[in-house]
Amino acid sequence: MESREQSNGQLKRALCYSTFEKRTTNSPSVIVIGAGFAGIAAARALHDAQFQVTLLESRDRIGGRVHTDYSFGFPVDLGASWLHGVCKENPLASVIARLGLPLYRTSEENSVLYDHDLESYALFDMDGNQVPQELVSKVGEIFESILKETDLVRRELSKDISMKRALSIVFSRRPDLRLEGLGHKVLQWYLCRMEGWFAADIDTISLKGWDREELLPGGHGLMVRGYLPVINSLAIGLDIRLGHRVTKVVRRHSGVKVTVENGRTFVADAAVIAIPLGVLKSNCITFEPRLPEWKEAAINDLGVGIENKIALHFGDVFWPNVEFLGVVSETSYSCSYFLNLHKATGHSVLVYMPAGQLAHDIGKMSDEAAANFAFMQLKRILPNASEPIQYLVSHWGTDTNSLGSYSYDKVGKPHELYERLRIPVDNLFFAGEATSMDYPGSVHGAYSTGLMAAQDCRMRVLERYGELDLFQPVMGEDVPISVPLLISRL
Repeated sequence: MESREQSNGQLKRALCYSTFEKRTTNSPSVIVIGAGFAGIAAARALHDAQFQVTLLESRDRIGGRVHTDYSFGFPVDLGASWLHGVCKENPLASVIARLGLPLYRTSEENSVLYDHDLESYALFDMDGNQVPQELVSKVGEIFESILKETDLVRRELSKDISMKRALSIVFSRRPDLRLEGLGHKVLQWYLCRMEGWFAADIDTISLKGWDREELLPGGHGLMVRGYLPVINSLAIGLDIRLGHRVTKVVRRHSGVKVTVENGRTFVADAAVIAIPLGVLKSNCITFEPRLPEWKEAAINDLGVGIENKIALHFGDVFWPNVEFLGVVSETSYSCSYFLNLHKATGHSVLVYMPAGQLAHDIGKMSDEAAANFAFMQLKRILPNASEPIQYLVSHWGTDTNSLGSYSYDKVGKPHELYERLRIPVDNLFFAGEATSMDYPGSVHGAYSTGLMAAQDCRMRVLERYGELDLFQPVMGEDVPISVPLLISRL
């Protein structure tokens, strides 16, 4: 297993830092802002197209909301950890395959609600009693029926409403779908998982937009060794400036000038803006001239949710050999969800994954208090649980470099906002999961929009230079996969 020191050494070897700010050639030049998956993908494609590329990143690491931590002595993803859609249609699949990275399949079917099949689970009530599998399956079927009924409500209404409001309408029309007792608590757990998928509470999730995401076939695969090897491979040879927080972007017909926090400036023909939606919303970057009203509206109207991870490392394994543990309760807020990394990776780690308001509330705690909260939830269902020997806590909602986990459709706002956020403004090109109409909130969505932004940027800049070759292959086209994806379901 790789240690933190080995990881840092690989990172240093992978990156090539330049001390020169002024270009000495007449090659087309681009500044990429943000070294998450979208920014790295755009920089990689433009670099390979012989552009002079400078990648500015505010953090002291690359990856953005992809963050593989080695504090336990082995990789644990505190951010994105799944490949959603294990298939050749997924633009990231070929990259992962060529690196020979294994995936652990946690779902055989497409799902817009949760990334696990219900064949490897253990749900418990607050008293530590395991919920019968038959009841969970039955409630799951009822939940599917409820969602079909919400679709009927959607078709009848011209105005958008929240999923919570839609559910109340369904229950008033179909009292036979109401559940009581333990069944009601299991239904709340299903809603908890739905909220986890969108990192938001159901009273803010759009009825009209909740299922607009395109689902790739192949189910969901957990990155057994974490996402860092992928991001490192894409970053090899790039000019990446860590600790460069951008404060101002000036665009003119002749190019762009980007200012960072310490006052240094960088000049190029164009810029790719690949920063998280939450950071764009914070207005911590000044655009001169201001972005068009339609672009600002897209930034303001898209939702950004929070899902955090609290990883608990134990000295021994005392829990069932299932992929996840769940706690059912009277409300979705009180339900819990633990990912069992031991089943997929062999490491004795459980990852607590709160979302929405619960994640926001836990985010106010210290790391120790948050870890204790997660452990107490575990003790409810496994009273003999031993104390964790280590813990890790993510802070995506309060981290100034992210200010949220990923985007979602808010009530009353059109799904087309993702596309509006992607559309270039003069020589500024936008990328990131929140600019993906088809795959918002996903790593492959971020990756694909990075490639699109790079292609748009390349064509615009070369057109200005008079060097555009319409017959040149599209950037980012992958060679056929020669190495199969390594997928297991032990």
